[in-house]
Amino acid sequence: MHSANQDLMPRITRRELLAAAAPGAAVLGAAALGAAPYLDALAPAQPQNAPSPRLTQSFDFDWKFQIGDPSGAEQPDFSDFAWRSLDLPHDWSIEGPADEHAPSAGPGGYMPTGIAWYRKRFNAPEAWRGKTVTLVFDGVYHNSSVWLNGHLLGTRPYGFVPFFYELADFLRPGAENLIAVRVDNSDQTNCRWYSGSGIYRHTWVHVLDPLHIAQWGTTVRCSLEKDSALPVSAKIEVRTKIVNTHSSAASCSLLTAILSADGAVAATLQSAQTVAAGATAECVQQLSVSSPRLWSLTDPHLYTVRSTLLKSGAEVDRCDTPFGIREALFDAERGFLLNGERVKINGVCVHPEAGCMGAAVPERVWERRLAILKEMGCNAIRTSHNPFAQEFLDLCDRMGFLVMAEAFDEWRVPKGQIRHGYSKYFNEWHERDLMNFLARDRNHPSIVIWSAGNEIGDQSAPEGVDTLRELMAIFHREDPSRPVTAACDRIASEPPSNTVRPEFLATLDVVGYNYVDRWRDRADMYYSIDHAQHPERRVIGTESVGIGGIRGDYRYLFPQPGMPSRFFLYQQNRELDAEELWQFVRTYDYVAGDFMWTGIDYLGEAFWPVRITPSGVLDTCAFKKDGFYFYQSQWTASPMIHLLPHWNWKGKEGQPIPVTCFTNCDTVELFLNRKSLGVKGYEFPRQGMEHIYGDYPPRARVLRTTSDLHLTWDVLYEPGTLKAVGVKDSTVAVTIEVSTTGEPAAIALSTDRSELAADRRDVAHLVIEIHDDQGRLVPTAANKIAFTVEGEGKLIGVDNGDPFSHEDFKASRRRAFNGLCLAIVQSTGNPGAIKITASSAGLAPASVSLITST
Repeated sequence: MHSANQDLMPRITRRELLAAAAPGAAVLGAAALGAAPYLDALAPAQPQNAPSPRLTQSFDFDWKFQIGDPSGAEQPDFSDFAWRSLDLPHDWSIEGPADEHAPSAGPGGYMPTGIAWYRKRFNAPEAWRGKTVTLVFDGVYHNSSVWLNGHLLGTRPYGFVPFFYELADFLRPGAENLIAVRVDNSDQTNCRWYSGSGIYRHTWVHVLDPLHIAQWGTTVRCSLEKDSALPVSAKIEVRTKIVNTHSSAASCSLLTAILSADGAVAATLQSAQTVAAGATAECVQQLSVSSPRLWSLTDPHLYTVRSTLLKSGAEVDRCDTPFGIREALFDAERGFLLNGERVKINGVCVHPEAGCMGAAVPERVWERRLAILKEMGCNAIRTSHNPFAQEFLDLCDRMGFLVMAEAFDEWRVPKGQIRHGYSKYFNEWHERDLMNFLARDRNHPSIVIWSAGNEIGDQSAPEGVDTLRELMAIFHREDPSRPVTAACDRIASEPPSNTVRPEFLATLDVVGYNYVDRWRDRADMYYSIDHAQHPERRVIGTESVGIGGIRGDYRYLFPQPGMPSRFFLYQQNRELDAEELWQFVRTYDYVAGDFMWTGIDYLGEAFWPVRITPSGVLDTCAFKKDGFYFYQSQWTASPMIHLLPHWNWKGKEGQPIPVTCFTNCDTVELFLNRKSLGVKGYEFPRQGMEHIYGDYPPRARVLRTTSDLHLTWDVLYEPGTLKAVGVKDSTVAVTIEVSTTGEPAAIALSTDRSELAADRRDVAHLVIEIHDDQGRLVPTAANKIAFTVEGEGKLIGVDNGDPFSHEDFKASRRRAFNGLCLAIVQSTGNPGAIKITASSAGLAPASVSLITST
């Protein structure tokens, strides 16, 4: 039996596997993958040939689950008749309830944790006898132990990495088998943010010939050959690890083909290989693709390496590995370059949970969130602070995001916020965990840089650089094609004994700065001090202040007695902090870019009665906050205007209210009830004369009323309508209105999907808006909404984005928060229709219907 650290098989596209592995589907080979119900145009076409000998099957369905720690639950004869039946992925913590005294405390969002068991019975066909059978877990949080038919296969403490076990030693082909998994998340606190509990990512069974391609065993590396800066060809190095579990040496050949997105063959190469008995051999092949279509942010084109293993002319294994051809460089003067062009990294940090889904996040939930961030102009994601699910990275590949992929939040030095962090396991597990992380994810073109750790205490410890060098050696050995950073929060910190050590920074390929403006004169000078002293240093903002806050909450405009003054200062100052930092980052090319904290609100790292950290530009429902529009005004070119606050201020008549405008227009004129309040504008970046004296570009000739990146009018409140008219290039480009609304009168219900795959996985987001009698969103509405779902779907989560709410995420009702709430509905395994109805006392109800199909 192989141990979990021998985790080296390239992946078949996860979206294809999930679609083809719905309940009732046959055990899969490559030929079955074309049936993916929402396979997009970027996925490689499948040839019309026989199925691969490699069989891949989802192991997600029909598990038994019980919270608690019953004795003997690993044994086949243990009775789980009364246990709950469910499908994976599953997070039991998100099911609540929230409790101020929960052991998870603020870091875990005050949600329940503890110990629980999962059990699944399955029949292994007789045809599996003599095969290599592996069970893959994409993620279990945490301290998992896995048994097959009462035999312990192994344990895994780190909850964020994939791992696998070989089953053949204890498998009973032709009979019923039992997998039992114990998950122990009782050692609280062990994570600084909400982690969830359970088998919260996908599971897979692979059935392989004894001679096969290893788990995550294909590595693809690309380099461009250019003529006058244009790519003429791409050199593709493919390294494939071949495993032979036979009792004698095996002679074989590896046929490697590179397929374009339409399935056309771009290159092929066949190589002979001999693999000793019980050994693993690596086959290294060099291929060339002429006139390659490069992966980029606007054209995220994917190729596929198809690896076919032949023995005596017969195919014994075949698998696909998606990849992209691109060149990504970090430079000390030019910043970040993608395919030779300078790109400013406009990034956000995100945590791996998703509001009411907890840690068990359906792929469509991430797809919607990423699409909204893309709309903002975001082009990069930092996976804070641990490996994410593979399907998340697949989405980044297909949608055109850059990724900073992060490994750990602790090394050897523990963090004071938690008592049982990864430092307890680092010495024994870090190399195995890191190798699994790198082996699985190194072929993603979206990943352009690795992060070895976040704000690790080792950065200022005398022996910290030794730990860093050890980790860097593993990164560079497993993936020499990408640089490595670490998110350092102690650069120039106080006291000096707490400052990051110079040799630590010198060891990094790219120096990552968390909150570059935190200490002394760096609040204005940012990176310039270090750039003058270390011009050779490549730098990036790994974490910086963002414009978060609570969606639709404008209490800071009218402070009430008892509310802390710090709240108001923070709310008002961070907007200016973010603006000033962006001006510096945008101006100086040597700063590769920045990841602001955060893209999306997240559970945990909170203080009761708050259980959500509202630092995102999107709330936990992915509803847009005001900060979203600031970044959109700076990161996108299509004309836009956003006004804040809302205009429902009954009782504040005659009082001054500052009206803020985020825009990328040249000027904006504001009206209240058709009366002009004046024209205002700003210019950034400022442009000087061109060609001859006095020749200013058009943008430099517009009215400038501020050096800020927003416009503000002080307006005496009266009910009615604010209207903003934006002018760009001397033409009215956009007009928006914000009106005083009436009282709540009706529910408006919309969906992001009209048709779902009938696969027990696909989901639709139902957005609930509270409208007045004229169909306008009431921005202060807090009506309680009840949901009913009929037909081939089920309600799997409700949310409203309110950090103070203690309502159950899995209930059938939810209070609207500032006019909005969200419901998520999942399909069953049967084709048909789903009807969702939202109702509330005193409001006209609303319904929407969906279709599910195979």
